[in-house]
Amino acid sequence: MRKWKQCIALLLVCLLAFQGGSVTFAASTAGITIYLDGEELESDVAPYIVPKVNVTMVPLRVISEGIGASVKWNQASKTVRIQGFGNDLSLTQGKSTAIVNGKTVQLSANVTNTKNRVMVPIRFVSEHLGLIVKWNQSAKTIHLTSTNLWPTDPEIPVVPGEPEDSDMRGAWISTINGDWPKSGSMNNVEKQKSDFIQELDKLESMGINAVFVQLRGAADAIYPSTLVPWNKVLTGNQGVDPGYDPVSFMIEEVHKRGMEFHAWFNPFRANTTADISKNAANHVVNVHPDWIVTAKNQMYINPGIPDARQHIIDAIMEVVNRYDIDGVHLDDYFYPSNVTFNDAAAFEAYNYNNYTDINDWRVDNINRFVQSLGEQIQAVKPGVEYGISPFGVWRNIADDPTGSNTKAGVTAYDDMHADVRTWIQKEWIDYVAPQIYWSMSLQAARYDILVDWWVDEVSGTDVDLYIGHSPYKLGTSEAGWHTANEIINQLKYNEQYEEVDGDIYFSAQYLTKNPLGLIGLLQNYYGK
Repeated sequence: MRKWKQCIALLLVCLLAFQGGSVTFAASTAGITIYLDGEELESDVAPYIVPKVNVTMVPLRVISEGIGASVKWNQASKTVRIQGFGNDLSLTQGKSTAIVNGKTVQLSANVTNTKNRVMVPIRFVSEHLGLIVKWNQSAKTIHLTSTNLWPTDPEIPVVPGEPEDSDMRGAWISTINGDWPKSGSMNNVEKQKSDFIQELDKLESMGINAVFVQLRGAADAIYPSTLVPWNKVLTGNQGVDPGYDPVSFMIEEVHKRGMEFHAWFNPFRANTTADISKNAANHVVNVHPDWIVTAKNQMYINPGIPDARQHIIDAIMEVVNRYDIDGVHLDDYFYPSNVTFNDAAAFEAYNYNNYTDINDWRVDNINRFVQSLGEQIQAVKPGVEYGISPFGVWRNIADDPTGSNTKAGVTAYDDMHADVRTWIQKEWIDYVAPQIYWSMSLQAARYDILVDWWVDEVSGTDVDLYIGHSPYKLGTSEAGWHTANEIINQLKYNEQYEEVDGDIYFSAQYLTKNPLGLIGLLQNYYGK
């Protein structure tokens, strides 16, 4: 390994000398220092930070040649073309866009020429050539990790039929957003079954070892319940029996493959619209209208009413008691964000601890719910894993000095009133799976910054950390999602932390549809 890197370093020196530049071997000055896999990279042009946008610019050839990519410079057009690891990048001096695999992509900062060296934003290059980047503000160092790019020693063969590791590799299967049941399968039991089997086979083939199936989308169920009505996605009408038990069928198929089945619940969402004309008679909006708060054309069960909270817990425990599930999973449907939530009457009636701020009372309501549900699961089936997937930003540093260095417009604590820090510190949950649905290059909420923050939160506790990823964003215009390597780079970034125990992807259809060639990349990464 070391000899290989020394050869690359020597080649780098020769290339720089051939271009007419001089190579500096002296110790770095007070500027920014770059390390590749722990070894310092020297250049005659020092990296620098572009003011205002806080983007670090580095000499392109030092980075690209250092990891073995092909670089061609066209002096006439002042365009550099970089090819490597299945990607093709073209960057032109002075232009704020680049061409990546045939598509125009916005750059954080313009490509420039400094002392006859092309300077590029380091995160942009790392995103497309497989590097993991770690910036240390106080030391002014950039650590690059070329995980999986260097030649490695042969791996010890895995025993057939046994998992390579115990890390979580999960996929959310949404029953509201079309993951399952598929279009055209309504009232068709056999198609519903065959569609699920096909989806499961595809997920297993790319390395997924657990599914998180949405059993409760809007105070309903995809299983026979004595407390809530059947979900309409199965038959077209809420409350109508589809003629079989989908959950029993799913668990059998999942366990047959040695995968885990986690029961996913939207806790407090009651109805996706304000129209209740098509709701079943035993739906909560009809049985307990006093529990319901309507906000922005959606209905929610009021978390401030103790009986309402217990009703949700009872519905979840019905599944825990009846089925051989591996876990209970909650998403972030607690209090809704960016809406006016009219719960003043409940605040007056149930403010037992005499909170002066309604927001503190709301936080306490969710805390009570989270703690109580965990205690009841533990009492009945202590082997069932209990976890929650909150919004990816707990609090911004501007609102709390212990929050993440982000500028998110919504936060879990301030908007959903989800005090995830307390759940972790008191170990009310077995794992936390923050939805870090942003790329390594989105400055307002950068993936790596948030992973670092969540790692610190679980450190020293018995709470596992799974990272929620967003393949559904691949191919969209949001920064960083123009290549499926974004997902792989995120996985590589996680490797540095033993606290990261796995990953969950939202959602299944955005894996099996193979956006931007993701399936092959995942199969390669997971060794499938």
